[in-house]
Amino acid sequence: MMKRRTVMLGGLAAPAVLGARGAFAQGAAGPIRIATAGPMTGQYAAFGGQMRAGAEQAVTDINGAGGVLGRQLALEIGDDACDPRQAVSVANQLAGRRVALVAGHFCSGSSIPARDVYAEEGVLQISPASTNPRFTDEGKWNTFRVCGRDDQQGQVAGRHIAQTMRDRRVAILHDNSAYGRGLAEETKKALNGAGMQEALFSAYTPGERDYSAIVSRLQQANVQVVYVGGYHTESGLILRQAKERGMNITLIGGDALVTNEFWQITGAAGEGTMMTFSSDPRKRPTAAQVVQRFRARNVDPEGYVLYTYAAIQIWAAAAARSNGVDPRRIAALLKSGGPWQSVLGDISFTEKGDVTVPDYVFYVWRNGSYAEM
Repeated sequence: MMKRRTVMLGGLAAPAVLGARGAFAQGAAGPIRIATAGPMTGQYAAFGGQMRAGAEQAVTDINGAGGVLGRQLALEIGDDACDPRQAVSVANQLAGRRVALVAGHFCSGSSIPARDVYAEEGVLQISPASTNPRFTDEGKWNTFRVCGRDDQQGQVAGRHIAQTMRDRRVAILHDNSAYGRGLAEETKKALNGAGMQEALFSAYTPGERDYSAIVSRLQQANVQVVYVGGYHTESGLILRQAKERGMNITLIGGDALVTNEFWQITGAAGEGTMMTFSSDPRKRPTAAQVVQRFRARNVDPEGYVLYTYAAIQIWAAAAARSNGVDPRRIAALLKSGGPWQSVLGDISFTEKGDVTVPDYVFYVWRNGSYAEM
């Protein structure tokens, strides 16, 4: 049995050029190269770690069962640090290595520009986590995701706030990223559509440590509920600094709060924080055996671990059914040949490459952990 190898890609190095490019150029012998790409370094590295853990376990399990079409998988890791320019560089490098699949990227702001590189170079892309509608609405033949969309997630959040917090003053903040601003705007749209108007809609600068200026604006507006379209680091800091000023606010966010690092930032200030995410994949019967294998390695398959596993699992099933790794054939089969069995349950795709049945629900943080409400 061929030993699985992992290669780390990152930085802004010039892409490797290895002759004929694209998944279809892979030889009939040797391993099939696939990749996951996301923020392996930087302030959102917790999510890159989730993706890497899911990809590595998927490759281990598939190889242990005989591989794909009798060939072993070799996993490569791309580090985009959630930076759009670095994502394009990584995409070119992975295309140059002739990977058959990229299970990535994480941030929508990375997935969208990388998507065009993969389409041109003949690489299939299945994102475990990018939720901005533009990713598939403006997508190409090769673009898929196994998660939901911000317009679906924002509807759930906006309607919940309007139904349960109508007597409270609400602020909506975002970080101006493709993910954060998109999610904030969709939540605002749903909130306003339900007849409720926010007291404040504003952007903040990601990557800072001091958010006293935005906290002061929240105080001046007498805000009691803060919806944040953005990532766990800044959300946690804004909440903690508001609580330190004596503000009694409830923080609500999206799926980017689904990491234990959020509580490490907030401590007790995070108590009662709510967030939207799909129903807990760790509790699904289809994931039971895989979850056991993760936990035997002391890995909590939280957040997007199982989503990354599912992206690779579904691709492998489609490759086996198509009797090859030609990306266009697999893409067409993914859209027409479902439902596909996965750790997430049965998944089918629309013509755009979206899942047909998203299932966003609310979670709440209590005593250092989160659970469905």
